[in-house]
Amino acid sequence: MCRPAAILDRDGVINDNRRIVNEPADFILYDSAGEGIRLLNQAGFLVLVATNQGGVGLGYMSELNLQQIHEEMSSRLAAVGARIDDVLACTHAPHADCPCRKPRPGMILQFLERYGLKPATTFMVGDRRTDIEAGRNAGVQTVLIGDKPSREANYTAVNLKQAAEWMIKQVSS
Repeated sequence: MCRPAAILDRDGVINDNRRIVNEPADFILYDSAGEGIRLLNQAGFLVLVATNQGGVGLGYMSELNLQQIHEEMSSRLAAVGARIDDVLACTHAPHADCPCRKPRPGMILQFLERYGLKPATTFMVGDRRTDIEAGRNAGVQTVLIGDKPSREANYTAVNLKQAAEWMIKQVSS
């Protein structure tokens, strides 16, 4: 049987992005994200990250900085008993017309193929309309993190823990 999967945007879903995250020291993990990812891990979900990181293409940070930020993210999640199984990042500049940059579905489609995922049990979770569009363009279910309902997303949650609880219910029923 194919495992369910949660594909998460990073900034605004896993970490606070009120300040730009260009260095590992800038990474502030949301408590609810650690809890939500741990719930997903325990429920047997693959937990994947698909993140636009145009700052690399624009020269604001290096590929090494990005790798170090993701290592910091993994370390902080491990400290609360949670793990990310894989990360894809679109590092092209925002207007580079890249097929992997959300709202295009390139990263999601790569994950679907790489892990043999079924769209019906795969969820794209994001805090922006571009994340929801990317999920819809890939044919997966979508969850918007925010405090305002969305007609475009399948579900709206205030944080990743609430989103995880909903996703788990969807694959359990």
